[in-house]
Amino acid sequence: MTHAADLYQELILDHGRRPRNHRALDGASGKADGHNPLCGDRVTVFVRVEGGVVADVTFVGTGCAISQASSSLMTEAVRGRSVAEVEALFGRFHDLVTGTPADDAAQDALGKLAAFAGVAEFPMRVKCATLAWHTLRAALAGPAAVGAPVTTEDAS
Repeated sequence: MTHAADLYQELILDHGRRPRNHRALDGASGKADGHNPLCGDRVTVFVRVEGGVVADVTFVGTGCAISQASSSLMTEAVRGRSVAEVEALFGRFHDLVTGTPADDAAQDALGKLAAFAGVAEFPMRVKCATLAWHTLRAALAGPAAVGAPVTTEDAS
């Protein structure tokens, strides 16, 4: 394994074992539940948006190390960004974990999230890595958009 791969693996393990921002958020302007029924990952994402900017974001839930680490690193990555920036970041992250080639600038913009590049080699883990992100999108969409839990599975 390369030095960078070792560092990325340690980052994911650290956030998986000791997730940051793992708590409910009082005064959240949005909240959504997510569930990956095939592996059992569950997450609730809380977000407070002020002036179109994510002022705070937290999560609670259980799941594998990839799911927990992705949730944790997501909260760090989106705080202080506009909702439009969060959407663009989600797109870059999704491209990364699904193995869609990105230009160097897009990859550099991911920062610590680049640690999830290896997920693309394990298609079943993509759902673990993206569950919190899909759930965040639902929380940002507001209460009217939130119904049943967000799922990583097709409706069919």
